[in-house]
Amino acid sequence: MAKRIFSGIQPTGTLHIGNYLGAIRNWVDLQRQAECIYCVVDYHAITIDVDPKTLRSASHSMALDLLACGVDPARSILFVQADVPQHTELAWILSCVTSYGDVARMTQFKDKSEKQEFVTAGLFTYPILQAADILMYRADGVPVGEDQVQHLELSRRIARRFNSRFGEVFPEPEPIVTKGARIMSLADPTSKMSKSAGEAHYVGVMEREASIRRKVRSAVTDVGLAPGETMSPGVANLFLILDIACELVGDATTVAELRADFVEGKLLYSRLKDTVFERLMDVLRPIQERRAKLAASGEVLDILGDGARRATAIAEETMSDVRRRVGLGSSDVG
Repeated sequence: MAKRIFSGIQPTGTLHIGNYLGAIRNWVDLQRQAECIYCVVDYHAITIDVDPKTLRSASHSMALDLLACGVDPARSILFVQADVPQHTELAWILSCVTSYGDVARMTQFKDKSEKQEFVTAGLFTYPILQAADILMYRADGVPVGEDQVQHLELSRRIARRFNSRFGEVFPEPEPIVTKGARIMSLADPTSKMSKSAGEAHYVGVMEREASIRRKVRSAVTDVGLAPGETMSPGVANLFLILDIACELVGDATTVAELRADFVEGKLLYSRLKDTVFERLMDVLRPIQERRAKLAASGEVLDILGDGARRATAIAEETMSDVRRRVGLGSSDVG
């Protein structure tokens, strides 16, 4: 098991159940197993056009969401990326040991650039900043989804090249394969749940109960079976959500009963949807209540400030070593 883990999340948009069930719940579990450093990556958010007036509040809001979901500042370091500017310094240094070809092969850049009229250089080079985020803390483990594996492999290559040229500084971070789930859109179960696809395509963790009920009851079920399939993607997605929700609330029987009814051909999809909604709210209501209390207390700024100080202490130790090895600055102090 990794001794130190790093992961980050962008502050733009709404934390949805795909984020929580697929990643954030694992962040919470990992806190009991390793030293965890979690970051709201606001530098990454500005690779696209973002309203400056809302970016800072979005960072605070995402931090509140993470705390409400169970990220514990007594166990982990939680901070906002730009509060530790050493990230961009290391990103520049690492960009000088990264080949153009490595960055050009990143498939996410190709996908995202096709959707933007104005494509920034930052969008092209942000995988190097992502590598700096991880390597700054000499993390040896990173929780990853299938769409992040390529970026983590780039981080490993960058660490290898830096170490080969300047001496051993960075461990090569290993992927942490968790029990994360790929939650699909309720409106289009062939596509991953995403904020960018529009409101109908995601269920927010902090969304109003009436809205969640409406979206779940409107979920697409029968969209046709592919060869070899016995369950449509929409129904499979609902069962996946139900599986995880039942696990989180300690319900060991509901899923088995509904699956047995499905196999026997007597499952009403209205019953499945109602059960998904009920168990999902069993998970989300306590999170929403914790967030309301945290927001009212105003302590998020103190938590983020303390997290930034703790992260800076680690980051500056790393950068002192990096500057010395690379030969930067006017002295050998770092």
